Order: sequence, then structure tokens, then C-alpha cells
Amino acid sequence: MSTTAGTARGTRFGASPNRIVATVFGVVYLLVGLIGFFWTSGVPFAGPGNGSSNLILGIFEVNPLHNVAHLLIGIALVIAGTANAAAAKSTNTTIGAVYLLLGIVGFFLAANHDSGLNFLSLNTPDHFLHLASAVVLLAVGLGADRRADTTRTAAAA
Repeated sequence: MSTTAGTARGTRFGASPNRIVATVFGVVYLLVGLIGFFWTSGVPFAGPGNGSSNLILGIFEVNPLHNVAHLLIGIALVIAGTANAAAAKSTNTTIGAVYLLLGIVGFFLAANHDSGLNFLSLNTPDHFLHLASAVVLLAVGLGADRRADTTRTAAAA
């Protein structure tokens, strides 16, 4: 294995936009997941709440299941961000794609707030936040750290 390939795979934290974004987003999602439990007492584990007592920052609706989802996403992003550039890149791209799908489908599935399909207790601000997260994660995941990919491919050949 060449020195160049080893350096590209383990790209220094500060030199990889994917590692930075994954770690920062991961920490934010972990905090949101933890803080969300303070707003969800008396709210069903899954399904919509009453829309007033379970709002983080007064606009983002959550329930315990939604908080667990934030915790799992945060853990995945932090692990990938602290591992290496390739792991961060694939995790950012995957979670970005899932958030893009959730952001788009959320407008249709959760159009009726009290629907059984709204098991994560999503509201319109959540959909826009998911779309914004998707744009950032996909832009960095698909656009950054390309040199690491070509170096790894060349080393494998």
C-alpha cells in the first residue's frame, strides 16, 4: 500500500469536509435527540402529539420515537465522522438521500397531522429542515473528498 493511499483513506479530520460535516451534524442530532425527551413527557411513544407541548424551539414537533431516530442518526454520523473520510462520505450521502426522501414524502404522508402514517410526529417545519439537511449532506457527500476516492481506486488497481 502506498503512503498516498494510506493518507487519503485516513484523511486528517480538518482536511476532510465530509468528516467535519458528519461530526458536526452528528453532535447536533445527538443533542436534539437528548433535548427532545424533555419536551415529550406525556406524549405517545409513536404518533402525533397535541402539537403544542412537544415542540422543540416552538416549531419542530417530536415524540420519543422521533428522538430515538435523531439519536441513531447522530451516532452513525459521529462514528463515521471520527472514523475516516470514506466512511463519512458514504454516511453523509446515505443519510442525505434518506432525508431527501423523508422531506419530500413527508409533505404527502403527514399532510393529515393526526394520520396513523405520521408515526414520527412530523410537521411542516420538520419537512423543510429535513430537506435542508439533505441538501447539505448530499452536497458534501457527493461533492467533497473526491481525491480520496480516486486515490483509493488507483491503489486498488
